[in-house]
Amino acid sequence: MKIIQLLPTMSFGDAVSNDTLAIRQMIREMGIETENYAENIDDRLPAGSVKPMREMPELEDEDLLIYHGSTGDPLNMWVPRLGGRKVMRYHNITPPEFFRGYNEQAVARAMSGLQEMQLIARAFPYGIADSDFNRQDMRRLGFKCPIDVCPIVIPLEDYDREPDKDVLKKYQGDGITNLLFVGRIAPNKKQENVIRAFRYYRKYYNPKSRLFLVGSSTGMESYLGRLQGYVKALGIEDSVIFPGQISFRAILAYYRLADVFVCMSEHEGFCVPIIEAMYFGKPIVALRAAAVPGTMGGAGLLLEDSDPAVAAAAIDRVVRDERLRDALKIEREKQLKKFSYEVVSERMKKCLGKIIGG
Repeated sequence: MKIIQLLPTMSFGDAVSNDTLAIRQMIREMGIETENYAENIDDRLPAGSVKPMREMPELEDEDLLIYHGSTGDPLNMWVPRLGGRKVMRYHNITPPEFFRGYNEQAVARAMSGLQEMQLIARAFPYGIADSDFNRQDMRRLGFKCPIDVCPIVIPLEDYDREPDKDVLKKYQGDGITNLLFVGRIAPNKKQENVIRAFRYYRKYYNPKSRLFLVGSSTGMESYLGRLQGYVKALGIEDSVIFPGQISFRAILAYYRLADVFVCMSEHEGFCVPIIEAMYFGKPIVALRAAAVPGTMGGAGLLLEDSDPAVAAAAIDRVVRDERLRDALKIEREKQLKKFSYEVVSERMKKCLGKIIGG
C-alpha cells in the first residue's frame, strides 16, 4: 500500500502546501510509502518534495489518495476517475463575492471550485477537514461521508530559526508599539478594517504606534492600491508598512517585533498566522468570524464586529493590562498544546488509520 497526496498547485510558503509537506513527513514516520504530486510546482520548494502529476503511478485498490481541496481547477473533476481509496483533505474555498471588482479570474476560480466540490463530493468515502468550520462547509457542499477534523500540521520548531537581522535593526528599540497582521493582501482578509482600527488606536490611544501588513498581493494588486490610497487619505502612510512577499526569516522578524497581532479577516478556513502569533507569545485581537474562534480559543480577545473604536480599545487593553496578558498567556499555552506537531500528527495518523484499516 502507498499513500499519494495530490493537489493542483504546490506553492512555497502556502499553508495548504506546507500542510501537504508536513503530512508527507508524518506518513513516512508511519513507515508507509508516500509521495506528493501536483500540476504546478513552485521551483523554490525543496528538491524531491513534490513530483509532477504526469509522473504519478497508477493507484491500486488498496492505495490511498489524499486530495487537497482549496480552489477551482480542472483537476477537481479528474480525481474521481483515479484509482485507490479517496480522502478529501478540505481547506475551504473563499466565497467569490470577496473578489468581485478586484480579480474576476479569482471570482471565476472560486465559483468553479465550489461547484466542482459539490459535483465530486460522492466520490469520497472519507473527509478530513482542518477546522470544524471547514467540516460544516463540506456538509453544505454535499459531502455525506464521515468527516473528521484534524488541524493543519504545523512544525512549530521551524519558527525557532534566526530572524532577519536587517528587519530587526530597522525597527527594533525605537519605543514604537507595533501592530501586526500576516496574511495575503486580499479582500476577505479585510486589511482595511485593520487600518481603521490602527488609525483609531494611533489617534486616541498611542501616537507612537505602527502597523505592519505582511503578505503578498499577487493577483490582488488593485486591492493593494486601494489600501495604499486609503492609508494616504488618512494621513498615516508613514506609519503603515506593506513589506510585500518576503522571506521566512523576515516574517520571523516581524513576529518578534510585534506587540499585538490584529486580525479582522471575515473568512478564514483555519488561519495559521494566529497559531504563529501564539507561538511568538503575542496577544491577539481578532474578529469573531469563520474559523478564527476555533483556532484561537481563549488565547486572545474576540470582537463581535469590526467597529474601529472597539477594536482600538481592545488593542490598548492588551498592551497596557498586564494581568490580562498573563491570563491570555495561560490560555495561549493550552491552545498551543492542541496544535503541537506531536498532538496533531497523532490525530492525523488516527484519521488515516480509520480508512487504512477499513
